[in-house]
Amino acid sequence: MTTPHYLAERTGLLLVDPYNDFLSHGGKLFPLLEKVATEVKLLDNLRAAVGAARKAGIQVFIVPHRRWQPGDYKDWHHPNPTQRLIMERHTFAAGSWGGEWHPDFTPQDGDVVIKEHWAQSGFANTDLDFHLKQRGITHVVVVGLLANTCIESTSRFAMELGYHVTLVRDATAAFSKEMMHAAHELNGPTFAHEILTTAELLAGFPTLQEEEK
Repeated sequence: MTTPHYLAERTGLLLVDPYNDFLSHGGKLFPLLEKVATEVKLLDNLRAAVGAARKAGIQVFIVPHRRWQPGDYKDWHHPNPTQRLIMERHTFAAGSWGGEWHPDFTPQDGDVVIKEHWAQSGFANTDLDFHLKQRGITHVVVVGLLANTCIESTSRFAMELGYHVTLVRDATAAFSKEMMHAAHELNGPTFAHEILTTAELLAGFPTLQEEEK
């Protein structure tokens, strides 16, 4: 397999939904994905991917889900199954610890925080495409949660808009191995241009030596 090469000025790292409810012990959804997250070393790989992107001069975009607020979805005609669960669980509630960023993924100076998405795509009804195009981004690397919902939906939408899409097998997680298998072995190959491990991804990032040339 040939390692793809990512140009810093053309690449964006999309970090999807890095909330405590997903990534931290005590989070509402963490127990559901803890087993898979532990097996793939999710937190370590997310730290590595985000850290390497910043070091290489690759733009980091935080792509967050809507923080639940009282009244959300109640008067909607067609809330989806996940949105119904959010109404019950108050997942990522605004003003709550669960709705705060995981401490390792708090936005830093220079990061771009995208408008919150209401469903599963980080593009639908947000300003993500605008920010990517304004910066000349052509390649997106999509990491975060969940592999078979927001990661897949955001990545499919990116492909439809003409972006080169990279999925990272071990910088995401899901509620089961079957969901991970579907995301990377069944569905991912129909839209993603690359499906890599974190180690393979980092091997394709520009080094400081290259940047200085």
